[in-house]
Amino acid sequence: MRFTSFAGLGIAALALAGCVATTPMPGTAPTGPAGPATPTVLDAASRQVARNVINTEMQKRLPGANTAPYTDCVVNNATTAELIDIAQASRAGIGGTADSVASIVSRPATTQCIAAAAQGGAA
Repeated sequence: MRFTSFAGLGIAALALAGCVATTPMPGTAPTGPAGPATPTVLDAASRQVARNVINTEMQKRLPGANTAPYTDCVVNNATTAELIDIAQASRAGIGGTADSVASIVSRPATTQCIAAAAQGGAA
Protein backbone atom coordinates (compact mmCIF):
# COMPACT_ATOMS: atom_id res chain seq x y z
CA MET A 1 0.00 0.00 0.00
CA ARG A 2 2.84 2.38 0.79
CA PHE A 3 4.41 1.73 -2.58
CA THR A 4 1.20 2.82 -4.31
CA SER A 5 1.01 6.11 -2.38
CA PHE A 6 4.63 6.94 -3.20
CA ALA A 7 4.01 6.11 -6.85
CA GLY A 8 1.03 8.45 -6.82
CA LEU A 9 3.18 11.22 -5.37
CA GLY A 10 5.82 10.61 -8.04
CA ILE A 11 3.28 10.95 -10.85
CA ALA A 12 1.88 14.12 -9.28
CA ALA A 13 5.39 15.57 -8.97
CA LEU A 14 6.12 14.79 -12.61
CA ALA A 15 2.86 16.39 -13.70
CA LEU A 16 3.60 19.52 -11.71
CA ALA A 17 7.08 19.65 -13.20
CA GLY A 18 5.63 19.53 -16.70
CA CYS A 19 7.27 16.21 -17.52
CA VAL A 20 4.06 14.36 -18.24
CA ALA A 21 2.67 14.67 -21.74
CA THR A 22 -0.92 15.77 -21.88
CA THR A 23 -3.36 14.62 -24.50
CA PRO A 24 -5.66 17.31 -25.88
CA MET A 25 -9.38 16.79 -25.61
CA PRO A 26 -11.09 15.73 -28.84
CA GLY A 27 -12.06 18.76 -30.91
CA THR A 28 -9.37 21.02 -29.47
CA ALA A 29 -6.11 21.97 -31.07
CA PRO A 30 -2.96 22.12 -29.01
CA THR A 31 -1.46 25.56 -28.71
CA GLY A 32 2.23 26.30 -28.83
CA PRO A 33 4.07 28.85 -26.80
CA ALA A 34 3.01 32.40 -27.51
CA GLY A 35 5.50 34.56 -29.37
CA PRO A 36 6.75 37.83 -27.91
CA ALA A 37 4.09 40.52 -27.72
CA THR A 38 6.48 43.11 -29.09
CA PRO A 39 9.72 42.90 -30.99
CA THR A 40 12.82 43.03 -28.83
CA VAL A 41 15.03 44.66 -31.44
CA LEU A 42 14.73 48.31 -32.40
CA ASP A 43 15.38 48.69 -36.11
CA ALA A 44 16.40 51.98 -37.72
CA ALA A 45 12.91 52.67 -39.09
CA SER A 46 11.24 52.18 -35.70
CA ARG A 47 13.90 54.29 -34.02
CA GLN A 48 13.19 57.11 -36.49
CA VAL A 49 9.43 56.81 -35.94
CA ALA A 50 9.96 57.01 -32.17
CA ARG A 51 12.30 60.00 -32.59
CA ASN A 52 9.68 61.80 -34.73
CA VAL A 53 6.93 61.12 -32.19
CA ILE A 54 9.11 62.35 -29.33
CA ASN A 55 10.10 65.46 -31.26
CA THR A 56 6.43 66.20 -32.00
CA GLU A 57 5.60 65.88 -28.29
CA MET A 58 8.49 68.19 -27.38
CA GLN A 59 7.34 70.76 -29.98
CA LYS A 60 3.85 70.75 -28.45
CA ARG A 61 5.34 71.79 -25.13
CA LEU A 62 7.94 74.19 -26.52
CA PRO A 63 6.41 75.78 -29.61
CA GLY A 64 8.89 77.68 -31.75
CA ALA A 65 11.94 76.22 -30.01
CA ASN A 66 14.54 73.99 -31.63
CA THR A 67 13.58 70.78 -29.85
CA ALA A 68 16.12 68.53 -31.58
CA PRO A 69 18.62 68.63 -28.66
CA TYR A 70 15.83 67.88 -26.18
CA THR A 71 14.57 65.04 -28.36
CA ASP A 72 18.09 63.61 -28.36
CA CYS A 73 18.07 63.68 -24.55
CA VAL A 74 14.78 61.81 -24.41
CA VAL A 75 15.81 59.22 -27.01
CA ASN A 76 19.17 58.65 -25.33
CA ASN A 77 17.54 58.09 -21.93
CA ALA A 78 14.71 55.85 -23.15
CA THR A 79 14.95 52.10 -23.00
CA THR A 80 14.76 50.04 -26.17
CA ALA A 81 11.38 48.73 -25.03
CA GLU A 82 10.06 52.27 -24.57
CA LEU A 83 11.20 53.32 -28.03
CA ILE A 84 9.61 50.21 -29.55
CA ASP A 85 6.36 50.92 -27.67
CA ILE A 86 6.31 54.55 -28.82
CA ALA A 87 6.93 53.57 -32.44
CA GLN A 88 4.30 50.82 -32.37
CA ALA A 89 1.71 53.05 -30.72
CA SER A 90 2.31 55.70 -33.35
CA ARG A 91 2.00 53.23 -36.20
CA ALA A 92 -1.18 51.77 -34.72
CA GLY A 93 -2.70 55.18 -34.06
CA ILE A 94 -2.87 54.49 -30.34
CA GLY A 95 -2.60 57.41 -27.95
CA GLY A 96 -0.58 57.51 -24.78
CA THR A 97 2.74 58.47 -26.32
CA ALA A 98 2.63 61.80 -24.46
CA ASP A 99 2.57 59.89 -21.17
CA SER A 100 5.50 57.75 -22.27
CA VAL A 101 7.54 60.80 -23.27
CA ALA A 102 6.64 62.58 -20.02
CA SER A 103 7.78 59.55 -18.05
CA ILE A 104 11.17 59.56 -19.78
CA VAL A 105 11.53 63.35 -19.41
CA SER A 106 10.88 63.08 -15.66
CA ARG A 107 13.99 60.95 -15.09
CA PRO A 108 16.88 62.81 -13.45
CA ALA A 109 19.35 61.97 -16.22
CA THR A 110 16.95 63.21 -18.89
CA THR A 111 16.16 66.38 -16.95
CA GLN A 112 19.87 67.11 -16.51
CA CYS A 113 20.51 66.51 -20.19
CA ILE A 114 17.67 68.85 -21.19
CA ALA A 115 18.92 71.54 -18.78
CA ALA A 116 22.42 71.31 -20.25
CA ALA A 117 21.02 71.47 -23.79
CA ALA A 118 18.92 74.51 -22.88
CA GLN A 119 22.05 76.28 -21.64
CA GLY A 120 23.86 75.43 -24.84
CA GLY A 121 26.16 72.94 -23.10
CA ALA A 122 26.98 69.43 -24.11
CA ALA A 123 24.20 67.00 -23.40
